[in-house]
Amino acid sequence: MRKHNQKRRSRTIVEADNVDRWIVSYADFVTLLFAFFVVMYAMSSINEGKYRVLSDTLVAAFKNPPKSIEPVQVGKPIKDSVGTQNTVGIPKPIRVEPPKPNIQKQQMAKLAKRVSDSLRPLINQKHIKVTHNASWVEVEINTAILFSSGSAELEIEAGEPLEKLAKILQKLPNYIDVEGHTDNLPISNAIYPSNWELSAARAASVVHLFVKKGVEPEKLSAIGLGEFRPVTANTSITGRRQNRRVKVVILAEKDARRKAGTESIQ
Repeated sequence: MRKHNQKRRSRTIVEADNVDRWIVSYADFVTLLFAFFVVMYAMSSINEGKYRVLSDTLVAAFKNPPKSIEPVQVGKPIKDSVGTQNTVGIPKPIRVEPPKPNIQKQQMAKLAKRVSDSLRPLINQKHIKVTHNASWVEVEINTAILFSSGSAELEIEAGEPLEKLAKILQKLPNYIDVEGHTDNLPISNAIYPSNWELSAARAASVVHLFVKKGVEPEKLSAIGLGEFRPVTANTSITGRRQNRRVKVVILAEKDARRKAGTESIQ
């Protein structure tokens, strides 16, 4: 019986020693982890001696005054087409020329002169006036040579000047506004209840003639302005005659706004 109990006790002690062996593994793990962090710290530490040498070198370089005020030339100097020395291997800066001023104004001036030369006899007779600026060319035609009083049907005499103008317009890419203007004398009949309708109908008649003579309809607009854009007072026969007119406005751009300042071409 004693021998049997001794065997059981010794077996119990051995089993207790096996349970505590995890401490050895844990200690090994902690030791390895400590060694790992020591290595990482050693790799990340800065060599103070080398750092001090580099710092002193940079400070000395920036404290010394520059030995040359001219940039170092790389390659063999050559002369370009304008005689300026350049260096092979160093690209020369590209000069962007600013747009030349007044190009649009010059184009409108040339167009105005062309129209004036074509309609010179009627300009001399004061039936037509040509003005222009950088945004448009305006051909003002007195309705005395276009329509009879209270009518929007073109007279026979209107055909020649309008056809000459159409020959010029059909070759242009510009947009064209045709404006109808009247005096302030009221009109009221079955066809034209007011000067609005009369001025719009006159502008439309001119537009229809231009289309028949080859001007693209997509470029044309007919505008009726009635008596509300007079060029002079309607207090005299001469003033009312001047206000009864049709304007053909050749625009430099589709949305160009016509300005007040103009330059007449005689």
